[in-house]
Amino acid sequence: MKLIIIIPIFNEEKTISKIIKKVMLANTKNYKKEIISVDDASQDKTYEILKQLKNKYKFTVLRHEKNKGKSVAIKTALKNIKPNTEDAIIIQDADLEYDPDDWKKMLNKFDAGNPVVYGSRNLSPNTQRGYLTYFLGARALTELCNILFRSKLTDLYTCYKLIRADIIIKAGIESKQFDFCPEITAKILSNGYSIKEIAINYYPRSFSEGKKIKFWHGISGAWILFKYKFFKFK
Repeated sequence: MKLIIIIPIFNEEKTISKIIKKVMLANTKNYKKEIISVDDASQDKTYEILKQLKNKYKFTVLRHEKNKGKSVAIKTALKNIKPNTEDAIIIQDADLEYDPDDWKKMLNKFDAGNPVVYGSRNLSPNTQRGYLTYFLGARALTELCNILFRSKLTDLYTCYKLIRADIIIKAGIESKQFDFCPEITAKILSNGYSIKEIAINYYPRSFSEGKKIKFWHGISGAWILFKYKFFKFK
């Protein structure tokens, strides 16, 4: 069995070495790690650092010649994966906001017969919330998702989505930028799968440190939820 770790990256020269090291050291139980990084046309030294890390740790490094957005980076990685119902896929941002040490408890839930497990930042009483406007916006979109799809999620926009490989690949990713979260969630729920959540740690960074989520991404996210609720998708 494999845990396939997809790392979409854009301009993360300050943190990429640290997160790759954390990924390599993380406990993944009896799952063999397969790491696929996708550099989304970084303009700093990220890609050069990735190539050096690849020689040391032996993982896949892919690159976009033009910046296409996080969702497209994930889609690029998925094209390089052959689905296996025993394998799991998880998304890992490169900015140190999420801790790979949380994977073990997510895999425990996955092994208990749950093909989709989300790591929720809102289930842990000690988790930092970050910017109030960002927190409230994400919470509002989570509630919209719950209303539309009759779910009980607490964190739609968590990076940590652990999904059985064949489910995420068959769903197909069509969106760009940061719309991966509402799209894949809507498709999972529409296809009859339930999503289990487990508390995780979260260490939010500031916009000055490179946080990329903006107000209009929330507007786009709401449209995506309505789109996949009321219109057909492949």
